[in-house]
Amino acid sequence: MQLDKLKTNGHPLNGFTIDAIGDDHLYTGLETPLRSDAFEISDTEKKARIAILFEEIMHVMGLDLSDDSLKGTPERVAKMYIDEIFSGLNPENKPKVALFNNKYRYNQMLVEKNITFYSNCEHHFVPIIGKAHVAYISSGSVIGLSKLNRIVQYYAKRPQVQERLTNQIAEELKTVLNTEDIAVIIDAKHLCVSSRGIKDDTSSTVTAYYGGQFNTPEKITELQNYINN
Repeated sequence: MQLDKLKTNGHPLNGFTIDAIGDDHLYTGLETPLRSDAFEISDTEKKARIAILFEEIMHVMGLDLSDDSLKGTPERVAKMYIDEIFSGLNPENKPKVALFNNKYRYNQMLVEKNITFYSNCEHHFVPIIGKAHVAYISSGSVIGLSKLNRIVQYYAKRPQVQERLTNQIAEELKTVLNTEDIAVIIDAKHLCVSSRGIKDDTSSTVTAYYGGQFNTPEKITELQNYINN
């Protein structure tokens, strides 16, 4: 669903408020919303600025930053944001992918299932924890198995919504492997649902992308059998 620029005063926009957009996990498009100047400053400077800003947040909340346990927290959070959980925002961290000829002439689906990932909801910056299952049918080239995992991790390590994450992984695999025969299924738990808001700790969210040969009932059933066995 495409939305215009959102007001920050909570007033309705196209029938939605800022809170409703966050609680209902609506998103604005396939591309992660980045400013055009997102990489004009270095990661080192970003970490320094985030540490200052997070220290201010802690101060506003009333925390005593002179306490030994808290005094290093702003720097730790800044490092975690840039080097770890949001490292997928930086295109320099995109995994390098090498393709190999399909010498074995394997022309059935290849499935890499149960890829564990950790992401963060872009609406509340709390974790999304799940498993991804990816599959492809070779068009003449194959990819190293670990690279499938790395592609999932790269797109997960940014503020996300699950629908966008599913599609971004699929589009990357289509480009890298030069094939439409791609499938991506994600099953994830959102802490913005389980730890706040509705506080439902038992539900999970499933999204799927089926392209090319996978977009048939027969192939979907075959893929589900692989995943569930």
